[in-house]
Amino acid sequence: MKTSSPSLLKATLAIVRKDLAAEFRSFEMISAMLVFSLLVIIIFNFALELDIKTRQSVTAGVLWTTFAFAGTLGLNRSMSVEKDRGCMDGLLLAPVDRSAIYFGKAISNLTFMLVVEAIILPVYSMLYNVNLFRIDLVGVILLGSIGYTAVGTLLSTMSAQTRTREILLPILLFPVAIPVLLAAVKASGGLLTGAEFSEILTPLNILIVYDVIFIAVAFMVFDFVVEE
Repeated sequence: MKTSSPSLLKATLAIVRKDLAAEFRSFEMISAMLVFSLLVIIIFNFALELDIKTRQSVTAGVLWTTFAFAGTLGLNRSMSVEKDRGCMDGLLLAPVDRSAIYFGKAISNLTFMLVVEAIILPVYSMLYNVNLFRIDLVGVILLGSIGYTAVGTLLSTMSAQTRTREILLPILLFPVAIPVLLAAVKASGGLLTGAEFSEILTPLNILIVYDVIFIAVAFMVFDFVVEE
């Protein structure tokens, strides 16, 4: 039976608080994502010995490659921990709308991803000598991260039920996330190269539509996913 929206909101916030409290006690997930991200951009820095203009043109691709792989690492970890510790069974037995589990985990995953991105951006700016401290770029990163975690949380819930979840999640996630990643790279690259707003309007619209569609789809199908 569906619960009222205040109960849904309270349950969602309770799951978010639980995840944040558990993570900020150990920093296991954030530290793993951060170390991986730093390694990726450092490797790219030494592998791509390019001039300033060329570095600006590849910045969007390098950034979103880093965000995507680090985000996948966090998504895999967030749901597998719940499954291994038996917490998922307890959440499913709670007398609340099960979509609260999805929204709670999605918000937690988005928070972790944004924390890592907030650390990566200044480090990347320093290594590549590219100014990334721009409100419009931060907005694109936020839209892309929302879409990536929205679909990633749903698929990580599915893959957590299998023994090969570490392999299965990227196989499921990357093909579905291609539209949001391509749109994010296109919009970010356009902003960094000084493109006209009309040139980045289409990828921005794709990001917004992708976010809305996949949040709605995940809300509708999450009950069926966790039942399996």
